[in-house]
Amino acid sequence: MVRYDHPDAVKLTELVQAEYVRRYASEVGDASPMTPDEFDHPNGIFFIGYVDEIPVAMGGWRRGGPRGRTDGEIKRMFVLDSHRGRGYSRQVLEELERSAARQGITRLVLETGTEQPEAISLYRSAGYVDVEPFGFYAEYDDSVHLGKTL
Repeated sequence: MVRYDHPDAVKLTELVQAEYVRRYASEVGDASPMTPDEFDHPNGIFFIGYVDEIPVAMGGWRRGGPRGRTDGEIKRMFVLDSHRGRGYSRQVLEELERSAARQGITRLVLETGTEQPEAISLYRSAGYVDVEPFGFYAEYDDSVHLGKTL
């Protein structure tokens, strides 16, 4: 567990933002507003996964969503290209679910995009289903909004 502004989180965030720019032909990547303190315990959490002391995976949740404070929103799930296909994203997701449940979150929600089919597949295989559009990307046609009751 680290703060969202930890140097390794900043490094991985830069890489995921570059991925969003590439996939969505965007100039800014994910523009939804976020601050590091939103991921501070008990209102959120942020994890980084390391392999041989190299940061290779990350993800966090912050309190809030369509149902208010009983929802937690997943943000910044990402695994380095070189480490994909090894189950790291599922491990991060499972830890996010466990930590959210411990803080009284009853449902995790997230927004991803149509240009991230592997993310959609991961979430659906983990029991996430379509939910009402919410948040910054609620009106975007290429957004997919998913949730799972914990």
